Amino acid sequence: MQYRKLGNTDIEVSVICLGTMTWGEQNTRAEAFEQMDYAFARGVNFFDTAELYPIPPRSATYGQTEVVIGDWLKKTGNRERVVLASKIAGPGVGWIDHIRKGRTRFNREHLQAALDGSLRRLQVDCIDLYQLHWPERNTNFFGQLGFEPGDEDELTPVAETLGVLQEFVQAGKIRHAGLSNETPWGIMRFLQAAEQLDLPRVVTVQNPYSLLNRSYEVGAAEVSWREHCGLLAYSPLGFGVLSGKYLNGARPPGTRLTLYPDYTRYSSAAAETATAKYVELARSFGLDSAQMALAFANSRPFLTSTIVGATSMEQLRSNIASIDIELSAEVLEGIQAIHEAHPNPSP
Repeated sequence: MQYRKLGNTDIEVSVICLGTMTWGEQNTRAEAFEQMDYAFARGVNFFDTAELYPIPPRSATYGQTEVVIGDWLKKTGNRERVVLASKIAGPGVGWIDHIRKGRTRFNREHLQAALDGSLRRLQVDCIDLYQLHWPERNTNFFGQLGFEPGDEDELTPVAETLGVLQEFVQAGKIRHAGLSNETPWGIMRFLQAAEQLDLPRVVTVQNPYSLLNRSYEVGAAEVSWREHCGLLAYSPLGFGVLSGKYLNGARPPGTRLTLYPDYTRYSSAAAETATAKYVELARSFGLDSAQMALAFANSRPFLTSTIVGATSMEQLRSNIASIDIELSAEVLEGIQAIHEAHPNPSP
């Protein structure tokens, strides 16, 4: 396993991070335990979760992923050897009304409620990386490439949010803060406020990044590199699309897009065309296309960690093994040529 610094801290995290959003929905508690056992044994010391999980979010399963992780940590005694990340949900009226009526704000009341709930479910005193899952404001995330302004309620000032997070740090409830689904403007606003007011600097940005969505490279990658605020890449396989298993309309039983056909972010005609090219490229070099996609993400200089999720042990073993793959110059040239011909079909 390879390790990188978490932002400008002294914490080293594995370049492969274990994603958890299927636990409690697609994966049972026993399967989650098996995944954590295997990943930990392979040197993965970084687990990422959220109060929102499992996905799709439902009131009946709210917080169950954190419960499973907490039970594993208690059973194994591995808390001090795992870097634990979680998130507070952003506002989502109409689709997460079971979480603070869908009106979450990053103010004291909501941050305190969310953090206390996560600490209780995880059975820990402190979360190493506490992230804002998506912005309060209207901006381009969750599949929206271009920015369109819209009506929005009064927003919590960045300084207020960072001030509450500073109190959490001082109380020993979190160690560091991070962002998720953020834009370059948003990242810099948080960094600027932290510098001007001597408040905690965010140390990571968890955004989508894959061969089908390299939009992070436009603006945000430079921020990550220059400000030591690295990317945590989520959906690096585009819901498994980059494995090639959904090509030509295939929908294997039990897979995510078969179970949840409304998740179309990586399933457009343009995405399928690009995916076919990437799969063809991988096969021409004797590579597994999913491992090629992960190895590409792992190699990016602005990246801290690639978050992998799996519903089977076979997938997990393959995903973690991507850390041992170094892509040749010829493969990287092929990837770039496909990207230039089919740029970001799945923002």
